[in-house]
Amino acid sequence: MRLIVVGFGVVGRNSVRMLCERHEELRRRFGLNPKIVAVLDINGALIDSRGLPQSLLLRATEKGAKLEDFKEVFNPGARLSDLLAELDCEVMVETTPTNLSTGQPGLDHLKLAMKYGVHVVTTNKGPLALAMPALLELAEHNRVYLKFSGTVGGGTPMLDLAKKCMDGLRINSFMGILNGTTNYILSKMDSEGMSFEAALEEARAKGYAEADPSYDIDALDPAAKLVIMANWVMGRRLSLKDIRITGIREVLPEAIERAKSEGKIIKLIAYCGEKQEVAPMAIPRDHPLNVSGTLNALTFQTDPAGEITIIGKGAGGPETASAVLRDLIDIRKAYSQQVLARAQKIRRT
Repeated sequence: MRLIVVGFGVVGRNSVRMLCERHEELRRRFGLNPKIVAVLDINGALIDSRGLPQSLLLRATEKGAKLEDFKEVFNPGARLSDLLAELDCEVMVETTPTNLSTGQPGLDHLKLAMKYGVHVVTTNKGPLALAMPALLELAEHNRVYLKFSGTVGGGTPMLDLAKKCMDGLRINSFMGILNGTTNYILSKMDSEGMSFEAALEEARAKGYAEADPSYDIDALDPAAKLVIMANWVMGRRLSLKDIRITGIREVLPEAIERAKSEGKIIKLIAYCGEKQEVAPMAIPRDHPLNVSGTLNALTFQTDPAGEITIIGKGAGGPETASAVLRDLIDIRKAYSQQVLARAQKIRRT
């Protein structure tokens, strides 16, 4: 499987490292033989049409390494359109940072790859949050796979649980904690009586919050994940503008204490049912969604099975990279099924 990796931040580096380190296991267990022919970031690309050597790729993923350090295979003027046209790749792995204002540059990357007939695996929430119905239609039109399990839940298979394991069930609604940063802040405010500001500073110090945490604390990140879930799991044609969003900046210690006195705890909840909303809500302390720290949790209300809950880490480079591998394995399995179907058709004729 010939791959182009676009974006070489935390998730991109972890994805490349995992593909190299687990190469033999992937081949043996799943018949997946990944060959990375290009790695592209804002400064240029590493390119080798025969497949970049694993030893070089592993060195490129080391802390402090830059693509331009590897001059023997580095092209400073590389453009994605040229790579797609010239390298005969099968899958683009897109891991550029999320932009919830315009979706760029990821949105253009996804459209371009699919127009070239290239399958896409992405961890970028921006394009899906803003244009998911159109992107799914584009994938269908070009007969390519668009995979995005790493956009919700990181390595915890929230999308796959709903889409692959609930056939036969009717999913009436879902609600969940889809952002680890805000869950950490609210957990600290509840357990230690911290102010919002103090809890945010601690989250920054531990690396759970970005220097600019707006996407998290203003609830845009979980709202984007809600949009992806609603489209993929519930079949709703939604974008970010359709979600009612309230962040956690205004959650005061007094509200935390009041919830405590009522046997409840305040969590930032994403809900999709008769409405679509992300907002701080007080839930019973024995509720399945009462998870602490940076954990994520999601509860599906189903018929006839009732509530089904999944809990796990919602972010992190290695965790999200594992979702990239999961999507690549899915594409490989789909290839195998297509080959088998063609063989059976030939035998019948």
